[in-house]
Amino acid sequence: MSRSKVAIVKTSPQTVLEDYHRLMNAAGYQDVLSKEVDTALKVNISWHFFYPACSTTPWQLEGVIRAMKRDGYDPNLIHACHNRTVVIDSRLGERENKQIDVVEAHKLRNIHLYDEGEEWVPVADVVGDLANDFLCLNEVYPKGFSIPRRMIGENIIHLPTVKTHVFTTMTGAMKNAFGGLLNEHRHWTHPVIHETLVDLLMIQKKIHGGIFAVMDGTFAGDGPGPRCMIPHVKNVLLASEDQVAIDAVAAKLMGFDPLSDVKFIRLAHERGLGCGDVSEIEITGDAEVAKENWHFEGPFKKMTFAASMQHKIYWGGLRGFMEWSLRTWLAPWAYIASVLYHDTFWYPFKGRLRVRQALRSEWGRLFHNWGTVTADDRGYADVGETGGKLLRSAGKLFGMSIRILFTCIKEAPELGLGRRKRAEKPS
Repeated sequence: MSRSKVAIVKTSPQTVLEDYHRLMNAAGYQDVLSKEVDTALKVNISWHFFYPACSTTPWQLEGVIRAMKRDGYDPNLIHACHNRTVVIDSRLGERENKQIDVVEAHKLRNIHLYDEGEEWVPVADVVGDLANDFLCLNEVYPKGFSIPRRMIGENIIHLPTVKTHVFTTMTGAMKNAFGGLLNEHRHWTHPVIHETLVDLLMIQKKIHGGIFAVMDGTFAGDGPGPRCMIPHVKNVLLASEDQVAIDAVAAKLMGFDPLSDVKFIRLAHERGLGCGDVSEIEITGDAEVAKENWHFEGPFKKMTFAASMQHKIYWGGLRGFMEWSLRTWLAPWAYIASVLYHDTFWYPFKGRLRVRQALRSEWGRLFHNWGTVTADDRGYADVGETGGKLLRSAGKLFGMSIRILFTCIKEAPELGLGRRKRAEKPS
């Protein structure tokens, strides 16, 4: 049996597009993804506001699309793919993170899985006896759950970033499937989030034609992620068909022991779903980069108030009543609390200062000037200046957060105030 392979490449804005092409081929993506079927680019939006290291970067999306087109993939068989959550507005997020600019520039289809006409089908109808091997999803969803029909038979490329997470220590390729494959009640899985990610990887291996991940670490996030992080410029890109292995290498770069510090990596490794032992992984590309240790503090040392409360609700003293309430019509209290804390308070008054500092970096300037800077075959020789209005005012952001709050309440599935446009096939 061949060893798992992870490609890692050192990059810069001036060479990032060429680097993505080199990266993906060093990881052997053309051997994994057929050119004859649809390929979904699973975009990551961990926050609808721009925050460094939080969501798929525009140059990540641009680099992957250019590489595929250069290697003969038909753009008519490539589409962007988005999920939604009750606290993240994916349509706002794709605009604020400039992902939609890339998709439209390449004239690709842009699929939101909860739009009208997107059919979801019972997972048991698709995976059959595999459901008997689930670690937790049968208990979390005793009546079953559904997955998007369009993903059956498609290739998928996950587009995560390198960052920490207050539920899973770090988040990467495996967790990127969390939004795409589970319905709006996926918060029910938080108490067993590690086991859930393993179950989802089993499902992916069953339904997808090919699975690949391309991870952006131009910015990397430390601290109480995936939102309230401290961003660091790290200039690293990773890619692999092995979702366990790429997460393990990313975890090791951040300073974690993948098998002892990240439970979902260990569980997946033990079940043969991928390789979580970095010493057994073949590193290609700029192999010396894999020896770096960034000595990240991790997500638990300085948790935000919101993260601390979430831990008490899902694993601590508040678990009983609070967890029960999240399965009833009372659940929107949690969505409202999250939006009020993160969008109305933390981002305008704390996160905004970190974003302003990050925008002074080369990657920040590239993001700020995206759409006006010119790319060559290698990358962006000139990323532009930092001048002009870099950020919305705190007042403007506060107003946006209030609109997001009303949308959150309207779209809460427990209240049913908004019309569910998703077409779901009955069992």
